[in-house]
Amino acid sequence: MQGNILITGVSRGLGLAIARAVVAAGWNVYGVSRTLSDEYRSLMEGEPSRVFFRAFDLSDADGVKAGLFGDFVPFGVPLHGFVNNAAQAYDDIVTNLDAERLRSMYAVNVFAPMMATKYAIRNMLFNRVKGAIVHVSSISVHTGYKGLAMYASTKGALEAFSKNTAREWGERGIRSNCVVAGFMETAMSGTLSEEQRERIHQRTALKEATRLESVADTIVFLLGDGAASVTGQNVFVDSGTI
Repeated sequence: MQGNILITGVSRGLGLAIARAVVAAGWNVYGVSRTLSDEYRSLMEGEPSRVFFRAFDLSDADGVKAGLFGDFVPFGVPLHGFVNNAAQAYDDIVTNLDAERLRSMYAVNVFAPMMATKYAIRNMLFNRVKGAIVHVSSISVHTGYKGLAMYASTKGALEAFSKNTAREWGERGIRSNCVVAGFMETAMSGTLSEEQRERIHQRTALKEATRLESVADTIVFLLGDGAASVTGQNVFVDSGTI
């Protein structure tokens, strides 16, 4: 496979796994994170002509055009895929909801991805590319977890946005899907106790955490020609939670 894929949140965890899987599939990676991690730097050093990086804080939704599509992924770089992986977690019960923290999370999880999708599609249209968009969603949208109502609402917004994007741009060959990821062992879940983790695992058919590599490989599939007829879907990779 050949082409250019824009991926957000590549510094560690799932984003890093996605970047590695995309490179292994033969694509070029244009990675975005607030900071450059040693792991992603190593990936860049191993493939200096195929792996690129831009430091950008996605809480600045208004700066997405200049920050990501100005001189990083301009029209001269045909974009074949956009993977919206970056996310901010705000966990608490609803009666403790703080409006400022909610706005901050929506900026990263919803507003910036919507703006990035806007400019990714414009790039695809300019270059006459039949591209693919993949949003990383969460199983919390579809099954309740105490303390995740606010976070789940941001992912639910993305699922609705993705489905309507697919309908809007399908006739131009642009696809949009969501990968609904189950509970994974990442920095975002690092504050949970072993007892909490075990309770979550027991809610799944496989009785284990969802593997990063499984989610990443599914995203690679959705980006590729093998998924040419898949759009507007929520693809569950959740160890059988639902």
